Amino acid sequence: MKNVLVLCTGNSCRSQMAHGYLSQFAKEKANIYSAGIETHGLNPGALAIMKEDNIDITHHTSNHVDEYAHVNFDYIITVCDHANENCPFIPSKNAIRLHHNFFDPSKVEGTAIEKHEAFLKARNEIKDYFKTFVEENI
Repeated sequence: MKNVLVLCTGNSCRSQMAHGYLSQFAKEKANIYSAGIETHGLNPGALAIMKEDNIDITHHTSNHVDEYAHVNFDYIITVCDHANENCPFIPSKNAIRLHHNFFDPSKVEGTAIEKHEAFLKARNEIKDYFKTFVEENI
């Protein structure tokens, strides 16, 4: 089984959505972890947009990357530039490190419809990326 870590700044939104899709696409082929260089709790917008795609991430927790220091990761994937630039050393021997800066829907201000569209945009980008990632790597 592969060990995959998705890393973001606060482990509240983009990394949580990625965790949900990785769990769905990889099924029993990988252990999926998500963490942040900080912890901000789960973003309600992320919970809602994932539920619309029939993925329940309400049981996820916002975790700090240090909690997984004992795990030897095969892949460490940063999903925002801030985490990529400020990521602490993660002592996984042969981890392949990947980076993709996804649009941050939590920063969008506006109407409820505009915010929903922002979360939908981010969710769909994340879904497509991680579907391909699993098909090619897991």
